[in-house]
Amino acid sequence: MKDQITMALAGNPNAGKTTLFNQLTGARQHVGNYPGITVDHKEGRFSHTGREISLTDLPGTYSLTAYSVEELVARDYLVNAKPQVVINIVDASNLERNLYLTCQFLELGVPMVIALNMIDVAKDRGIEVKADRLATLLGIPVVPIIARTGLGKNRLIDEAIAVASDSRRNWQPLDISYGDDLDETIMSLMTEIDQKGFLTDIYPSRFTAIKYLENDDQIMARGRTAKPAVAETIESLVSQVSGHLVKTMDVFPEAIIADHRYGFIKSIIRQGVLTHKFDTDRLYASDRIDKIVTNRLLGPIIMLTVLFGVYKLTFSWSELPVSWLGSFISWFGDVVSHNLPDGLFKSMITSGIIHGAGGVLGFVPLIMFMFFGIAILEDSGYLARVAFMMDRIFRIFGLHGSSVMPFIISGGIAGGCAVPGVLATRTLRSPKERLATLLTVPFMNCGAKLPVLALLIGAFFSENKARYMFFFTVLTWVVALLSAKFFRSTVLRGEPTPFVMELPPYRFPTLQGLLIHTWERTWQYIKKAGSVILGISVLIWAMMTFPGLSPDRIAAFDQQRKAVKAGFPADIISETEGKKTAGSEQAARLAEQLSIIDGDQAEEALRNSAAGRLGIAFESVSRYAGFDWRTNIALIGGFAAKEVIVSTLGTAYSMGKVDSKESASLGQRLRQDPHWNKGVALAALLFIMFYSPCFITIICIAREASWKWAFFSMVFNTVFAFVMAVGVYQIGRLSGLG
Repeated sequence: MKDQITMALAGNPNAGKTTLFNQLTGARQHVGNYPGITVDHKEGRFSHTGREISLTDLPGTYSLTAYSVEELVARDYLVNAKPQVVINIVDASNLERNLYLTCQFLELGVPMVIALNMIDVAKDRGIEVKADRLATLLGIPVVPIIARTGLGKNRLIDEAIAVASDSRRNWQPLDISYGDDLDETIMSLMTEIDQKGFLTDIYPSRFTAIKYLENDDQIMARGRTAKPAVAETIESLVSQVSGHLVKTMDVFPEAIIADHRYGFIKSIIRQGVLTHKFDTDRLYASDRIDKIVTNRLLGPIIMLTVLFGVYKLTFSWSELPVSWLGSFISWFGDVVSHNLPDGLFKSMITSGIIHGAGGVLGFVPLIMFMFFGIAILEDSGYLARVAFMMDRIFRIFGLHGSSVMPFIISGGIAGGCAVPGVLATRTLRSPKERLATLLTVPFMNCGAKLPVLALLIGAFFSENKARYMFFFTVLTWVVALLSAKFFRSTVLRGEPTPFVMELPPYRFPTLQGLLIHTWERTWQYIKKAGSVILGISVLIWAMMTFPGLSPDRIAAFDQQRKAVKAGFPADIISETEGKKTAGSEQAARLAEQLSIIDGDQAEEALRNSAAGRLGIAFESVSRYAGFDWRTNIALIGGFAAKEVIVSTLGTAYSMGKVDSKESASLGQRLRQDPHWNKGVALAALLFIMFYSPCFITIICIAREASWKWAFFSMVFNTVFAFVMAVGVYQIGRLSGLG
């Protein structure tokens, strides 16, 4: 076996880069049809003609100048890891724009192969790209492919292996002329850089000179750290030429560099590379659709209709599977309960695991349908239009258009996660806009909140489940935006920065892609329920079980049972204790009385437990929002993970005053409990939606900002959520909703 070959996959967002990565490596990585989904590079391995290949998927980027986090990640990987070959994936239907990044790869000198992707889309638009002619003019291999179907991928890898094996192609920078003024300056800078060995161990001297002219913050900072004196000299030379250009031409060096790069690209394209069979001014299908879908009046109406449709279909299609799975979990709990001897082990299995983690798993069908609907919106390209339209609104509240993606990823259409949402704020360059976004994305209805919302909406508002779910989703956006406005008007005051976004073409999602996407997210949910949630459920069960009742109280309840049994004949007592269900009327009456005593003992034990005492301690405050001590236990557990709320309620209501032979679902138990009603349910829904982010999200906020802001997020969100819950509950109580 020959040595392993290292390759990197790079290109513009939406060029099909991650799709090709999945085709080559078989990696089960989600392909989102909008910019910015890949924040960190991904790695995969595969074999080709007996060669082992390591492939790194770099973030989508438009250039190698440090204007965004993606550009920094991509450039740093290339100069530090130095892969043997870079596969530059280029959208054939947008050749001129995509070749701008290619030019910078050539200037950096990376050994490269161009993967000319989406030739089918280009053909539909009447565009013909002559790959052989482009390869000759650029001096590098160009291979037409269709990443979605895998067409051309074998030839592409053959060419990439050939380039990686050819030592003559290794890191040979290309010189592009930028006009007399800049060319002369670049030569002077290169002389200084080469003589002083300034960053030459990292970048080619010409590349460093160009980046200084482009005012690249990262390279300038790195230069000041490496050799301050040389950096000062170079910055002085750049300042002189910049001042001269501004005075004589009213233009900065970076604008001239960009113009000449596009001039170089046009000169290549006009040499028989590109031909148009149709009128270049015609509107393509995506453009025609966008004239309606992104219309200022019709666009928001269509968007709200689409989102409501997703919820309607989700609840309609998942109703039966959720009911079946819930019934199965209840049945399974009864079977286990009746076949295990009484004791702590039985209590842990039935209350801690089956009614705890099982309550979360019962919503898997709903989660699956929700993810499937969102996958259609993502992979079709419509989600990018949602971001585009929301930018108009976001600017009113002091946020950036790029804030839309973190909101959507966090659960803006329900079902996301605040952790990647917080990480996605890295794409915002303005620190204040980034922090305002980072603090408000936890308000979204993430996948962890969905089971809680589904439980309470299904239990108390079952007649209009989709309508309520849609309302609560809209409410999260309203609250998040108002909070952002508050932050941007007080502690994070400042002007919003401009927003530019590329809208990808509409595409028909593939069934395979939708199923992979849906299964991945659902499996993550199942794994979380089977690991984190299971562990926390058992921990909370222990807190609800210990220290337990004193021997005197246990003896008192045993005495009550003996007193009840004394009023019945021995054969009735034997019949009651020997059967699962008592047959005669007397035996049924005895079983009912004993069940009441069992329930009283279980409730007193729960009150006396560590969790019960904690819940009771908070009840003096929480009662203003309608929350009793059992609900408090669940809400405290929600600080660790929101899914735990369902599992904790399931545990609490299987250990408290309920009929152990009753296999009612948790929703039915809550509906039948005198402490719960529609007013309490509404208050609980609002509190759960907006109170402190889960523990993992808090850690992410601390890492991305600071512990000060993480603590602020916990306190601010919880106080705000409690005030809202109290207001809703009190209004509901006065209006008779409770």
